[in-house]
Amino acid sequence: MERKIIRLVTGYRTTDGAGVHLVRVLGNMTVEDYDPILMLDSFDSTNPSDYIAGFPLHPHRGIETISYVYRGQMTHKDSLGNEDTIGDGEVQWMTAGSGILHEEKLPASKRLLGVQLWLNLPKKDKMVPPAYKAIKNNEIEEVNLSWGKLRLLAGQFENHQGYKSKYLPLNYYDIHLNPEAEAVIDTQVDESVMLFTLLGDVYVGEKLIKEKTAVKLSAGTFVKIKATNNHTQVLFVSSKALKEPVAWGGPIVMNTKEELYKAFDDLRNGTFLIDKISY
Repeated sequence: MERKIIRLVTGYRTTDGAGVHLVRVLGNMTVEDYDPILMLDSFDSTNPSDYIAGFPLHPHRGIETISYVYRGQMTHKDSLGNEDTIGDGEVQWMTAGSGILHEEKLPASKRLLGVQLWLNLPKKDKMVPPAYKAIKNNEIEEVNLSWGKLRLLAGQFENHQGYKSKYLPLNYYDIHLNPEAEAVIDTQVDESVMLFTLLGDVYVGEKLIKEKTAVKLSAGTFVKIKATNNHTQVLFVSSKALKEPVAWGGPIVMNTKEELYKAFDDLRNGTFLIDKISY
């Protein structure tokens, strides 16, 4: 059964952090349809002044942030003592869990191109210990296929295994399509599947999808993605819809308003961080 498009979201330009220019595609108005993906921010600039201000120290609780930097660099530093830089095809996976403080710096490069996803944590895992994982290029398999290639950022593709998410199943592919080539990606019928057109326009089924668009798909066992007459790059994300209530306040996402108020009380009272070292 072929998956069909049930929603399209094209991002809007905004700034965040200390003045980072980005395209916000998914947010608090798309939570139900794109569950469990809460947010998708897209970065694409050849002008370092758009992003070198970075994201100063800020808190998170109740989510995981997954940053994919296809071009450029991102430096992460957090209250657990982690400090690490990824670049050109690598991934940062941060589990906020019970609470973490972190900052992200974006050094100048020829081009900054990538996305950050916010992945919701299930209610039972909201307060797990925070953690950080860098998925470097030597851990990312590139699978060559008749229609192009697939970079396995996380999860499983056919008989290939990548980094395995601890709390929610997540398959995350960077799909590179040759001009006019068509990919057929098999899926489990009950997975929550979305696509994001990182570079170029593609056809999903018979519909043309413009660059920088998030596409939510219906249930099904496969999806067809066809390139136009240019090389294109599409991100594929599949997981399990949580279908749980969402209480979202800035960088914190919980299940109830009471849990949200408790998180902000913890921030004010200095009890937000359960696991920490001197920052």
